[in-house]
Amino acid sequence: MSIIDDLSFDPATSLPRANGELVFNEPWESRAFGMATALADQGVFDWSDFQAGLIAAIGSHEGIAGQPEPYSYYERWLTTLELLLDDRQLVATQDIDQRAVEFRGRPAGHDHTYDHTHDHTHDRHV
Repeated sequence: MSIIDDLSFDPATSLPRANGELVFNEPWESRAFGMATALADQGVFDWSDFQAGLIAAIGSHEGIAGQPEPYSYYERWLTTLELLLDDRQLVATQDIDQRAVEFRGRPAGHDHTYDHTHDHTHDRHV
């Protein structure tokens, strides 16, 4: 059973889906999803630890009365990932926060690095 299947069977952590397909509203959501599943696949942390953290993050959000922000599954996902990375001393939360500030300061659509001066005609698929 894959990590994605494992999440699909647990009602507390079910992935957002539409017509059976995973749903990501923003590019960062799919990136956070990919990072967490790849790190678990590589054995950086146990998937059961991620699931327990995700359940706790969802529960803590639901347990706060008058929550100022609407519920976002992937916000909880990202919180869980950040806490695991910090807990395992792989990346400190302050470093994650600093990188987030740097990325937010970049112009829209420029969250990648490549030479903008080269010809993209060979990239087109017919």
